[in-house]
Amino acid sequence: MPSPRAETFVTGLVLGAGGSSRLGRPKQLLPYGDRTLLEHALDTARDCGFDQLVVPIGGAAPEVRERVDFRGAHVVVNPAYGEGCSSSIAAALDVVDERCEVLVLMLGDQPGVTPQTVRALLEGRGDAPLAICRYEDGRGHPIAFARSVFPQLADLHGDKGVWRLLDERAGDVVDVPIAGNVPLDVDTPEDYKAVLAAAGYTEVTA
Repeated sequence: MPSPRAETFVTGLVLGAGGSSRLGRPKQLLPYGDRTLLEHALDTARDCGFDQLVVPIGGAAPEVRERVDFRGAHVVVNPAYGEGCSSSIAAALDVVDERCEVLVLMLGDQPGVTPQTVRALLEGRGDAPLAICRYEDGRGHPIAFARSVFPQLADLHGDKGVWRLLDERAGDVVDVPIAGNVPLDVDTPEDYKAVLAAAGYTEVTA
């Protein structure tokens, strides 16, 4: 049976603009295996086979652009990254291909998300305007948005704008079951240690 997205233009959006205020150093450049945390997220996104890949950057942008492999991605610099994730989504929408029918939102600091998770999300959404992963311990990224939702995405504000949108349009949201717990993201040094431990990696402190 062909994939539901076989003829659907899908754009992947990996958020990589965080200021890392609670971490004390750019989370995008944290070592994760043999690459950086953001590179791992980009590798995952590339393995998803998106028709377009967009990556907003902001915090430590010059260093991130120099050190991260953005091969195949459209990089957008978001100077307003301090206003929260919503500002990066709005900046990314400016360069999303006009053929895009579905946008998949991923976090650049959540290495536990896999291409299989994204495929399950896309296959499980049907034609719903919004779809989110329903892990065993709650909702989490990635999240899929139909083009009809883009105007509302562009008007979001702050770090919790997406979650408010999901609440406001609760009747339009499909929850796609995903095995396991919500993958950890990295906001604090403790979070970083936890995601490294989950992957069997050793922290590099130098």
